[in-house]
Amino acid sequence: MTKRINYSLLLSLIFLIGLSFTSVFVVNSQGNPPKDSATPSGTSPQGVSVSPAATPQPSPAPAPSPKVVGMQGHLELDEIVSVKVENFSEWAATHDPTKLVPFINGRTIRANYPEEIHPDQSRLHFHLQITPETKEVWIDLLGEPDSTHRPVTFSIGLESESPFDSVYGVSNTVPLTVISPVYGLISLLVVLFTLALFLWLVRKTNIIREAGPTPSPGRLRPYNLGRTQMAFWFFLIFVSYIVIWLITDALDTITPSLLGLMGISAGTALSEALIDSGKDTAQGGQMSDLAGEQLALDQTITQLESQQAELNAKATPGPEDITSRDSLNKQLQDTRTRLAQVNQQLESLTPLASDNVSRGFLP
Repeated sequence: MTKRINYSLLLSLIFLIGLSFTSVFVVNSQGNPPKDSATPSGTSPQGVSVSPAATPQPSPAPAPSPKVVGMQGHLELDEIVSVKVENFSEWAATHDPTKLVPFINGRTIRANYPEEIHPDQSRLHFHLQITPETKEVWIDLLGEPDSTHRPVTFSIGLESESPFDSVYGVSNTVPLTVISPVYGLISLLVVLFTLALFLWLVRKTNIIREAGPTPSPGRLRPYNLGRTQMAFWFFLIFVSYIVIWLITDALDTITPSLLGLMGISAGTALSEALIDSGKDTAQGGQMSDLAGEQLALDQTITQLESQQAELNAKATPGPEDITSRDSLNKQLQDTRTRLAQVNQQLESLTPLASDNVSRGFLP
């Protein structure tokens, strides 16, 4: 009996010990060491050191974007424009501001770099110029003007990137000067004065009229087509040159084709003058020969009439006198016939007085 009770106690003790080991294993498997564990802080039960979790660092704030907030000066070729840029110093710390160029209507004005940079004032100065690289862009911006100014958007930026934000956008454009009002007015007055002076000379002088003597006092010779054509092309090229200079400020716009056109006009007038000169020379020589012959025929007729009068004055002419009188009559008749032919030729070669008088520019 006593032996059985001892076995029961022994089994109960073994059950309690197993139950305590089971609880300790479960607690350790969940990562919580037993209260009486001597494991030091920061060391795993297996003896491996565990580093504390790193504290996340805040990401740096992005640099503020530059923005065009002001502009001084006239947006015009061969003018200096001062541009104010917000946050310019921060942007220039990581970029090259000497490579900035203007953007007009979104078009890049290449190689038009700033002439002056003032980082302390956030300002840049640009000298707007037309160059071979920007010629086509300026032609698009200034071509076909309908007024002296044209509204455009404006900004600056790097050539290979998008332009900066700008207050001068679609809703707040700036005027681009196409033709300077002052120089445009002066040029218009010069052209009108030159044209008025030329028209006065056309009406009062022989500047574009046929060469030759004046037909009569107060009358002028007809207009010459070659000279009129040359004057027309000259004024057309003259006015075109002034307009192109006003818009582009360029002085080298006389192209070889224009020079060739002026040369053709001048050659036409010169050729016509040479042809007229040769024609007048031949006609003058022929008229001179006919005039000399006319004078000789007049003298011959006078002599024949004198001889005929002497023969007719004889009371009883002899047979020889009658023969001489018949011969004189025949010579006199032939001479008068030739004189009539010479006079007719002279009349055909001599133009009428009305043919050498102008009837107006458009007859």
